[in-house]
Amino acid sequence: MINATKKWIFLKISGAILIPLMVWFILNLIKVYDQEYVNVVNFFTNSLSKFLFSIFIIVAYFFSALSISEVFEDYIKNAKIKNVANRLLYVSAVAIPLITIILISIL
Repeated sequence: MINATKKWIFLKISGAILIPLMVWFILNLIKVYDQEYVNVVNFFTNSLSKFLFSIFIIVAYFFSALSISEVFEDYIKNAKIKNVANRLLYVSAVAIPLITIILISIL
């Protein structure tokens, strides 16, 4: 299978996974938005909320990294700069969700 086809399939699958997770997150964000700090902490200490939020963060960063790498492919002509930009993007797409999940698991 061609690399571009794999990226396209992964973009569609991750986008489809993001839809219910985004709905879940928005509905819960509305619930805890005007609440006290303790209620927000209780939301993020719930095991199901931790798990779903972790999956949401991982899939969202995966989706954004694939999308932004396509922009790099289209608009950056220099191969060295394109490779460095893609590598920095992929490192940040792994590091930021990992740090977020570690900090949430500490709660």
